[in-house]
Amino acid sequence: MEKVYIDAGTTWTKVLKIEDNKKQYDIIKTSDFKKSFLKFEKCTGHSLQKTKGIYENEVVALSYGAKKYLDDDFVVLDLGSRDIKYVKFENKKFKDMDWNCSCASATGATIEMLLKFYNVKNEDLKYTPERYSITCGIFGLERIMDDVAQGVEPKIAISKFIHGIAYNAFNFVKKAPKICVSGGFCENKCFIESLEKYSMVVPLGRFVLVDGLSEIS
Repeated sequence: MEKVYIDAGTTWTKVLKIEDNKKQYDIIKTSDFKKSFLKFEKCTGHSLQKTKGIYENEVVALSYGAKKYLDDDFVVLDLGSRDIKYVKFENKKFKDMDWNCSCASATGATIEMLLKFYNVKNEDLKYTPERYSITCGIFGLERIMDDVAQGVEPKIAISKFIHGIAYNAFNFVKKAPKICVSGGFCENKCFIESLEKYSMVVPLGRFVLVDGLSEIS
């Protein structure tokens, strides 16, 4: 019998299907997922928060998923389309966490918007030593527009913005010496290389939460 686990974010939905101990992973647009009427065992993610009975908190799913891959002590950081969260474990026990979903100005949805607006591809972005201070994401966007207006290439300006996100993420996890990264930013080379300037980085991929759902009894 097939079991399906869903992490439905604002933009993208991650899917895990398990049948006869074989796993199949997929990523689809959340708008397409909502039209699919796909039945699932458990779910998490912003777009399914009102699902009763089988919904699991994202931090719980993140914790279970990370514990499957990591040792006794770890900090796992998850950056989504509209939020950022982390969980810290020591000696297999929960130690600390934080979750910021009140400001989405410097997360995945903003990067996707910038790439489309300036017609830049993810692979065009490269680490740049300079970073924007983006304690407020709106001011960061203003810096990008100002620099581009002054002749800076959009891909360079966006790379500075991503470096700022990486630096903020490092401070968000209280400057952990090793950070395991979950979510779409694992596939953003510019972000990973920027974060590596401050901490050891272990990318875990985009399916940590659905893996966690499959581990919850």
